[in-house]
Amino acid sequence: MAAARPFADAEQLTDTAARLWRALAPADWLEAFAAHPKIGASSSGGWASAEQAGTAAASQTVRERLAEANQHYEARFGYIFIVCATGRTAEAMLADLERRLSHDADEELAIAADEQRKITELRLIKLLGGQ
Repeated sequence: MAAARPFADAEQLTDTAARLWRALAPADWLEAFAAHPKIGASSSGGWASAEQAGTAAASQTVRERLAEANQHYEARFGYIFIVCATGRTAEAMLADLERRLSHDADEELAIAADEQRKITELRLIKLLGGQ
């Protein structure tokens, strides 16, 4: 990203970030996933807490199901469940998580990587003072 500077506008910044992200190797994606808190983790802090605000209002049952499904997901794929949580309810994220458990490994890695791309785009926009 630093080598691609300067950027004319936010769109060029986010487009460049997306292009570079998609060009990375799966090992790079997995490294980025490892830095994320789990959906529903109580000690997320920072932007992750705000992004996962939909889990705060969830019932105890939904939070327990999220925790259990997160464990199944991590056991199945070897990394945590990645979803762009901004503006999403815990129930919607749980439904996505449960649905995505049926994917094969390659399909799911591509979906998780695109979710990470969405998270990065939102954070870049926040850094620029938007939203």
